Amino acid sequence: MNNRIFNISITIISILSSFLFFGQTQKGHTNKNKFRQLYDQFADPNKYHNASGAPGVDYYQQKVDYVMDIELDDKNSKIYGEEEITYTNNSPDNLTYLWLQLDQNIRKKDSPSLDINSSENSLTQRPSSFLKNYVNESFDGGFNIEWVLDSQGNPLKYNINQTMMRVDLPESLLPNGIFKFKIKWWYNINNHVIERDRSGYEYFSEDDNRLYVIAQFFPRLAVYNDVEGWQNYQFWGTGEFALEFGNYDVKITVPDDHIMEATGELQNPKNVLSKSELQRYKKAAFSFNKPIVIVSEEEVREKEKIKSNGKSTWHFIAKNVRDFAFASSRKFIWDMMAVKIGGKNIIASSLYPKEGNPLWEEYSTKVVAHTLKVYSKYTFDYPYPKAVSVHSKNQGMEYPMICFNRGRPDEDGTYSDRTKFGMISVIIHEVGHNYFPMIVNSDERQWGWMDEGLDSFLQYLTEQDFGISYPDAIGDLEKYPSRRGDPKKIVPYMAGDQNFIAPIMSNHENVYQKGPNSYAKPATALNILRETVMGNEVFDHAFKTYAKRWMFKHPTPEDFFRTMEDASAIDLDWFWRGWFYSTDVVDIGVKNVNQYYYSDTPDQKALEKLEAFGYELENLPDMVYKISENSESFDPKLADFSTRSSRVLNEYLREEGFDNKELPKYFYEIEFEKPGGLVMPLIVEYSYEDGSVERIKYPVQLWRKNDNTVKKVITSNKKLIGVTVDPDLETADVNLDNNNWPKQETPSDFEKFKEKLKG
Repeated sequence: MNNRIFNISITIISILSSFLFFGQTQKGHTNKNKFRQLYDQFADPNKYHNASGAPGVDYYQQKVDYVMDIELDDKNSKIYGEEEITYTNNSPDNLTYLWLQLDQNIRKKDSPSLDINSSENSLTQRPSSFLKNYVNESFDGGFNIEWVLDSQGNPLKYNINQTMMRVDLPESLLPNGIFKFKIKWWYNINNHVIERDRSGYEYFSEDDNRLYVIAQFFPRLAVYNDVEGWQNYQFWGTGEFALEFGNYDVKITVPDDHIMEATGELQNPKNVLSKSELQRYKKAAFSFNKPIVIVSEEEVREKEKIKSNGKSTWHFIAKNVRDFAFASSRKFIWDMMAVKIGGKNIIASSLYPKEGNPLWEEYSTKVVAHTLKVYSKYTFDYPYPKAVSVHSKNQGMEYPMICFNRGRPDEDGTYSDRTKFGMISVIIHEVGHNYFPMIVNSDERQWGWMDEGLDSFLQYLTEQDFGISYPDAIGDLEKYPSRRGDPKKIVPYMAGDQNFIAPIMSNHENVYQKGPNSYAKPATALNILRETVMGNEVFDHAFKTYAKRWMFKHPTPEDFFRTMEDASAIDLDWFWRGWFYSTDVVDIGVKNVNQYYYSDTPDQKALEKLEAFGYELENLPDMVYKISENSESFDPKLADFSTRSSRVLNEYLREEGFDNKELPKYFYEIEFEKPGGLVMPLIVEYSYEDGSVERIKYPVQLWRKNDNTVKKVITSNKKLIGVTVDPDLETADVNLDNNNWPKQETPSDFEKFKEKLKG
């Protein structure tokens, strides 16, 4: 077609704009466009972390090896240890001191961490918290350092500052230099159930036994890198751990009727297991279909009664790990099976007291094996020889190759779906932490979301897969009832009081709602990024690229953001800015739906505007004019036959060889609004009078020049009767009141949630 046919309203707007602003001085502004690049937030790429998100040519990290002798004093609930540390300086810097983490020191009676939170009387309290706050005497915990010596046995000067210990070196440790030193220490083991601590013991008064889950139990080297120098941010109880990789050679002495598991491979099974246990242990290593019970519940019940006074020493070696933890008790039932990952046999096993049955014997080890399969599919083949799930009350904590998990049936052995799915989910989550951050080793002390959020995202995928792989486990449910990951479930948090919401890119210690901030919101964001923005195939390739690039290395947030773009060819700065650097919300809706047709005669308002600018209608070339539904001259009869209402249009179309019957019968202009700050792809479902529907996803770039409203024109031979934005609720839209035309008087998900709370 030629220029005889055009929309005169565009010309009028252009003329008016020029008239209004000509000769006026306008104030400037900085770039606030949602699609501007994130150069103002990202650290500059360099030779350590390059612009693609990959390790740079000069990337380095330190190496720390440990040899330890540990003794667990079950009668007095104490732990004693000696460690020899070999520190290799792979940095280009001369080091004059080393920083070690003493995380147990938050349990000292005078720890500043006891006073960092407000202590007003809350409306609700757990009984354990009541005892802690008003009845019990403070626990006397924390490291007792007996000595720090160099490899020759000479004392080293050291200084303890809360949860950090600085060891001063006799002389500077040069690049590529190695320094060996030794530390002797002990501490009182805490009851972790009372304080809901990451490690300690659980006491069972019925049989007078303890179950130990032990971690953060030895002085550990802090990270030294190109990003922060020494990562010696104090441990206040929430931000977790930044650690270096190395090899561990650990001997642990415990009562000889204890069963234990730990990071690393057991070196002396013949010395610590009975003949029958050893036989089952070997058999389990090749059982791929079901777990083999190594220590049964009946055998455990006998142990609980007798309580041996002898000792045995378990020897574990772990290579290229960032931490070490163990669990030990005479109460442990033990089962094990093998799972094939990348052509290798990996051991999946569980330790649990009889109080965990029948739930734990039914699900735990199967869940471990399933988790390794699914996480390996989306990242890399699991590189370690085993993964262990240990049960203790109130636990949910992860370490290389071993994790501690809650989820206990009632005393009569019955359990609800909530207990069952809660246990399965926490096992998936904690086993999944082997990948993030135990292998892709992010800085947990600074960026909690980089391990919790990425892990929660993969947890969601694994849970949904579990529901498919084990349909009997979910029964009559349509799918696994994941707590996090579904966009609808983050809406109450995002729509909440902004005074109590922080951006995801906040330090883990300084957020009000840790669960939604560091776990749920980033998991949801990545789920939306995968399902709605990038597409599964493109996202999965980019995510796997990030995981493989940073295996056994220390990535930063920018490394993740840049890799996801580098490996996908999708500019995502708008997404990171909105979801990770702000607390903006998604609110996109239908503002107006306008039907129109084309006429040879403009409506009165258009005519007046033309005349005001000196145009004479009779002197204008032949053209057609848009007559909108909100115009005084709009004729509903003509709206259904718009092409027939224009002589000029019909004549031209005939000249071009078009039959009137081939042309659209209805013309609609849909105006969409975006009261929320987050830009997102615009997903729209159009419903027609004949019962048909049409689903269109407009790219997010639709908002690049129009941050408040945008318009889209649709044509059809069917009458439009409905418009729905985000019909499947896949964008975490916080306000559904404006998502439909005609407006539907139905409560939004958030309103339903508020009503549920009231009930």
